[in-house]
Amino acid sequence: MSAESPGARDRISRLRLAFRHWRWQRPFWAGLLTMLAGLPIGYLPYANITLGQMTVRMSTTTGSGALIIGVLLIVLGLTMWFQPVVRVFAGVATILLGLVSIPVANFGGLVVGFLLALFGGGMSVAWAPGETPTEQPAQDAGPAPGVDDADAGDGAGGGEPEPAVAGGARDQESRDGRHRAG
Repeated sequence: MSAESPGARDRISRLRLAFRHWRWQRPFWAGLLTMLAGLPIGYLPYANITLGQMTVRMSTTTGSGALIIGVLLIVLGLTMWFQPVVRVFAGVATILLGLVSIPVANFGGLVVGFLLALFGGGMSVAWAPGETPTEQPAQDAGPAPGVDDADAGDGAGGGEPEPAVAGGARDQESRDGRHRAG
């Protein structure tokens, strides 16, 4: 008899698959990078860094501006996760806040927060939701559009010019969507 119950394993597997499904429906990594960008930008102006016997204080006169930028980046990252419809706005706002953090927040959180904000914003703008696959079986495509068996050799089929292919005439592999390497 096993000490591990199969019910717990199934539950963990089901939770992992549910999280994976949730993660695939939104710009997950863009939101994570954006939230991580907010941490050094918002924290470093209030931190004391100790290097051996020397204490380096990173505070600036615009410490409140750095804190506001850091909090806004964290909120934008959460927005990317929970409202993926506004991902383009959140991505552009993230990039702009990352750029503003250079003069305001100690070179954008010692450049780390700035780079994370740029990558997170860019990923959010570039992300597009995937299409759900259909459960229909693939059908045979047949010959290429505009090419009949009678028109295959004369090149005047269908009134549309055929696309140029390497090597000249179209063969069966190019009609099926495959190509020869080399």
